[in-house]
Amino acid sequence: MRNALVLMLASFVLALVISGIWLWTSSPRLELAAPNSVSVPAARLAASAPGKQISPREDVEVTAAIAEPAPVAMPQPNTACVNPDALGVSRVVEVDTTGGPGFGFQHFKQLDFLTDKEVVLTFDDGPWPGNTPAVLKALADECTKAVFFSIGKHATYHPEILKQVAAAGHAVGAHTWSHANLNGKKMTEQLAKDEIEKGYSAVKLALGAEPSPFFRFPELQHRPGAMTYLGTRNIAIFSCDLDSFDFRAKDAAQIVNTVMTKLDKQGKGIILMHDFQKHTAEALPSLLQRLKAGGYKVVQMKAKAPLQTLPEYDEAVLKQVKLPVASPRSVSSVVQTVSR
Repeated sequence: MRNALVLMLASFVLALVISGIWLWTSSPRLELAAPNSVSVPAARLAASAPGKQISPREDVEVTAAIAEPAPVAMPQPNTACVNPDALGVSRVVEVDTTGGPGFGFQHFKQLDFLTDKEVVLTFDDGPWPGNTPAVLKALADECTKAVFFSIGKHATYHPEILKQVAAAGHAVGAHTWSHANLNGKKMTEQLAKDEIEKGYSAVKLALGAEPSPFFRFPELQHRPGAMTYLGTRNIAIFSCDLDSFDFRAKDAAQIVNTVMTKLDKQGKGIILMHDFQKHTAEALPSLLQRLKAGGYKVVQMKAKAPLQTLPEYDEAVLKQVKLPVASPRSVSSVVQTVSR
């Protein structure tokens, strides 16, 4: 009897315990706050963040809140001259081309902006393989600048070279479409206009940007009607103060001697050379050193505003060239790296 009573009491207690456990496990509870950090196996972390280096630990602790990375500043190009003895640029002048001002005492004597021992370096007829890059290197080695007057056809042949000219910080103007003599007997006003405008549109096509409103007549043959037209387009006309006659020179030494003899006599001036000529490319390193040794200083000429080409000539040049030589789109908008 006593044993039976103990057994019944034990059964009752057991039932109470079971009921309590059931009530506890089934009742609603408050949600616990997420921990501040969790342990993630390294293999899983690597899978979720490809390319990120993982330390060879078994587990990596990752905080629940991850701050955004600070923006990385893009590296700026180093424009400082690395040659302490370079010729350099003594001053930079900005040209307001409104009305078509003229420069160079061979034809224009009103705008005398150069002081004694100052020169402006100019090059015609490029761009051209081998020669123009060699001219660019010589200028870069002496940390100095020039004005380039490109033939339109040459710009369409070698747009990548003309882009190098502009990228180096030189002004890029035009020298007609085909180097036609605009003062020739068979040249009409319309043909002269076509040569001028197609030349600029070709330079724009090659550069993928508007050119400088600087123009030089082929053979320095100034057609009065064309000069008037350039004035309406607000394009500055360049003659020169001294001509190197490098296209006649038998070698590089003759070019250096011709330029320095004339320059020492005149004391300053706009120098006409041709980056199209091989001897000019060969002569330029020595010529720049002679300029520095003689106490001459280079003045860089920049346009106040670029030239807006005419759409009808842009279209005409596009139709005339056999292949698309340039695109207004940037490289990054055309080609992008999607994986490494």
